[in-house]
Amino acid sequence: MPSKKHIASGWLRILFGLAVYSFGVHLTIAANIGLAPWDCLGMGIAQHTPLNYGSSMVLISVTAVLIQLLFLERIGFATILDAVITGNLTQLLNEINPYPANHSIWLGIALMLFGFLFISIGMYLYMSAEQGCGPKDGLLIAIGKRMRKIPIGVVEILLWAVITFAGWLLGGSVGIGTLISVFFGGAVMHLFFDVIGFEPRKMKHKSLRETIKMLHHTD
Repeated sequence: MPSKKHIASGWLRILFGLAVYSFGVHLTIAANIGLAPWDCLGMGIAQHTPLNYGSSMVLISVTAVLIQLLFLERIGFATILDAVITGNLTQLLNEINPYPANHSIWLGIALMLFGFLFISIGMYLYMSAEQGCGPKDGLLIAIGKRMRKIPIGVVEILLWAVITFAGWLLGGSVGIGTLISVFFGGAVMHLFFDVIGFEPRKMKHKSLRETIKMLHHTD
């Protein structure tokens, strides 16, 4: 059974991974060529509520977690930390960004691709702690389990299409970066995971209850 020190080191790994992940999301926003689907929805919500982008993303993530709980899915510490931290940290990075707005399509594409790489590194770091995946990824898996006759990749595209359309209706930025995100974001992630030999489907994630139980039974 893992020790408290091992569990605590996992939490540090999760926090560092979420920081790297947030920096990657910041780069995709700074690219200024269209937002990824979830960010598009977050920006759209921010335009019609008192919430800023970060708070909107926290609201979206918490909603995704609640839906998973209704589906009786396993929720881990990483899921909760992701829901609370990532949106706010990305908002902070957007606010302190010292560089002028990008207006180059090619630089924008480069920023998007580097953003996807940092997002993938962050995902590897926090997922490898085996304490849950991100709220939005977990929502995709939960929906996919209930649409088993449809390939998970198709379910993902359908979900992103709905999210992007909703974000666009609310005024979120849609552009070539949105298409790049949909068709190349996953490709960058899978390529990176293949290079480092990481298979996320082999992770044995622990629920909140299991982690708390381990803390209670370790010295």
